[in-house]
Amino acid sequence: MNGKLLIFSAPSGSGKTTIVKHLLNNNSRLEFSISACSRAMRKGEVNGRDYYFLSPEEFKRKINNNEFVEWEEVYPDSYYGTLKSEIERIWEKGNQVVFDVDVKGGLNLKRIFSDRALAIFIMPPSVEELQKRLELRGTETIESLASRVGKAREEMEYAKDFDIIIINDNLDKAVADASNAVNQFLHQK
Repeated sequence: MNGKLLIFSAPSGSGKTTIVKHLLNNNSRLEFSISACSRAMRKGEVNGRDYYFLSPEEFKRKINNNEFVEWEEVYPDSYYGTLKSEIERIWEKGNQVVFDVDVKGGLNLKRIFSDRALAIFIMPPSVEELQKRLELRGTETIESLASRVGKAREEMEYAKDFDIIIINDNLDKAVADASNAVNQFLHQK
C-alpha cells in the first residue's frame, strides 16, 4: 500500500471539522477515515458513515486480533479506534486518508506512520475566543464548558509536536493555509 495520511487535531471549537469538510468537498482524492467505536448509535447516525459501531466485546476481539492501527479506551468499555482495514480500503481506491481525531490519537497516528503522515494542529486564536465559540454553540452546560476549556488548554500544549500549526483566527485564511499545506505534502515524492 502506498498512500499518505492527513491528520487534523484541535481542541473542540477550533474549527477543525469545518476545515476538514472544506478539504474533502474540494479534493476528490481525499477520503475521510471512519473510526470504530463501542458506544451506542445516536439518533440520526449511520453505521459505516459516522462510525463503525461495535459492541465492547467485538471491539476487544478486534484489539486481540491486531485489527487496529490505534485505539483508546476513553471510559471503561468505551473504545474508539482506527481499523487497519479502513486505511487499506481508502488506499486501494487510490485516495489519501484524512483523519479528524483528538490530539492523542493524532500524535499516535503520526508516530506510527511517520513521514507518510502530515499532522496539522488547528489552533484557536486564544482560549478566550475558543470559550466564546463554544458558548455560541449553545450546547454546553457551565460545567461542560469549563471542562472543555480546561481540556483545550491541555491539548494546546501538544501543538508543538505537530508538523504544522494553523491558527484559525480567520476561517478563509485557515482553509487556504490547510489546502496549501495538504497540496504541498501530497505532491512530495
